Amino acid sequence: MTTARRNPMTWIPSLYFVQGLQFFVVMLIAGLMFKNMGVGNDLIARWTGVLGLAWAFKPLWSPFLEMASSKKLIVVAMQYTGAVGLGLLAIAVQLPMYFAASIAVLFLLAYASATHDIACDGLYMAALDNKSQAAYAGWQGAFFNASKFLTLGGLLVLAGFLEKKVGVFNAWTAIFVLLGALLALLATYNAMALPGTLNTAHADLTAASVWQTLREVVADFLKKPGIWLAILFIVLFRFAEGQVQTIGPLFLLEARTKGGLGLTTEQVGGIYGTAGTAAFLAGSILGGYFTAWLGLKRAMPVLIVAMAVPNAVFYYLSSNLPTEMFQIGCAVSVEMFGYGFGFVGMILYIMQAVAPGKFQTAHYALGSGVMQLGFIFSKTISGDIQVAMGYQHFFLWTIVCGAPALLLMFFVKIPGRAVEAAASASSEPVNA
Repeated sequence: MTTARRNPMTWIPSLYFVQGLQFFVVMLIAGLMFKNMGVGNDLIARWTGVLGLAWAFKPLWSPFLEMASSKKLIVVAMQYTGAVGLGLLAIAVQLPMYFAASIAVLFLLAYASATHDIACDGLYMAALDNKSQAAYAGWQGAFFNASKFLTLGGLLVLAGFLEKKVGVFNAWTAIFVLLGALLALLATYNAMALPGTLNTAHADLTAASVWQTLREVVADFLKKPGIWLAILFIVLFRFAEGQVQTIGPLFLLEARTKGGLGLTTEQVGGIYGTAGTAAFLAGSILGGYFTAWLGLKRAMPVLIVAMAVPNAVFYYLSSNLPTEMFQIGCAVSVEMFGYGFGFVGMILYIMQAVAPGKFQTAHYALGSGVMQLGFIFSKTISGDIQVAMGYQHFFLWTIVCGAPALLLMFFVKIPGRAVEAAASASSEPVNA
């Protein structure tokens, strides 16, 4: 079948579902698993933060993938690599040195997933014209986030059930076997369903020429007026978020005797996988329309304040330690809504203030990489800070961490109204 004959709905759902599945296993599920295995918050935050560097650095090797004969080949190969990695992870959690072995396998999964993201988006853009890209952008986001519903709302609940029956380590072995089998099936389907005539056809490309272009792209990026202030703003925008999004779920699982809420794995999965994810999607969509209505410059103060909502929610939970699941669920939903609503601001800032220029697509990727680096930095140090301060003071500290971005906002150049960019950004999947 040629690309023109394929209905995009036969391959876009499975392609972006896999993209989300691999990402959420590494960046969300792994930390919750380690918490139930008795690993300390400092180790969890430090090592899962390091794993996230794969997505921060992927712009550095993405140009070299253009030398491959087919984007489809890379996509399918990385999906099978992910399936094998999940199988290895099922074995790793049974070993005496389970933490070190699991982290090693998760490194494989992280870099395979980041490479898959590059080829996946390249395949999407190569297979569809501009009109079709816009038409199916919503389906991208829908199926990327559908994998979050599965991993948090389905598999995490199942893991909690199995933990009670067969123990924590056996339960997670079973989960990773199931995930590996699912990913292998999806990879097999994608090997048949993805457009197969999309060769890059760049016979003139060599490693030397790609490297020269990459150097030119980076140099041009660093010469942009006000770029260093913009980089600082991007890092500070996510400084508090990276800490809260790392420690928040661990706080929910932590025993009440240690200052946590003492929820079970099933309860955390139920909250985040259903109401929490739905609230995040609603916040993202409304944040996009809100910014389209006001323009980014006028909307930015509200978006930054919205990013502080999760900090305030977790400070409230750590201060009051409620026991009612309905109350906790409502609080987490408010947290996720604020996160989704505010996060739109950073995506649009990179898109409208940082990316424009000669290398717009490449500079957007570099800006996103800087954003991810800021997130990873705050994620990596969050565990040590929490262990030193305790949960209540830690979440109060994260509220303070949100203030510098609000102040810096008055010194960086922020574009005004951009309706089309805001509307499109609200429907795109984000890896953060």
